[in-house]
Amino acid sequence: MKLYSLCVIYKGATKANLLKAAYDLSSFSFFQRSSVQEFMTFTSALIVERSTQGSRASVKEQEYLCHVYVRNDNLSAVVIADTEYPQRVCFSLLEKVLEEFSRQVDSINWPSGNPESINYKALDVHLAKYQNPREADAMTKVQAELDETKIILHKTMESLLERGEKLDDLVAKSEHLGNQSKAFYKTARKQNSCCEIM
Repeated sequence: MKLYSLCVIYKGATKANLLKAAYDLSSFSFFQRSSVQEFMTFTSALIVERSTQGSRASVKEQEYLCHVYVRNDNLSAVVIADTEYPQRVCFSLLEKVLEEFSRQVDSINWPSGNPESINYKALDVHLAKYQNPREADAMTKVQAELDETKIILHKTMESLLERGEKLDDLVAKSEHLGNQSKAFYKTARKQNSCCEIM
């Protein structure tokens, strides 16, 4: 599970305007990184241009999923991830980034802004933090803990069943032992009754 790109884009009337972007291209060779970054930026802008206001969508491109969220005020965000990355976590990341961005950057700067002029430093931090969806997203973390608990519970049930079979053997033996003990007790009582002194 990996996130490759996180972009904040303003959806203009005719074209999309990149405001800020963060990339994690460490899995690509050094010589491919600039081309991959250009392709991801181009794809992100194209997806925003073709998306409607107030929409969320996921677009598959080869082995990548591009998740886009275009708000009603035309502020948009796109995250590019591999196909294994949880979709719900991507959309919660996009919503968080857009909310934070809109609080820190004045909306007057959105139509004409560019990555150099926009002062928003948290994009790289969010991209790094969300690389592990279990740690970044509380619900995913709880789900992972539930899955681990379920595995432990299944192992416990299996060991109880194994133990249960052993207990059944012990119970059967104890019932047999119980009958022998009763017979021994009766025999011992008879023997002791003839030797009683009055």
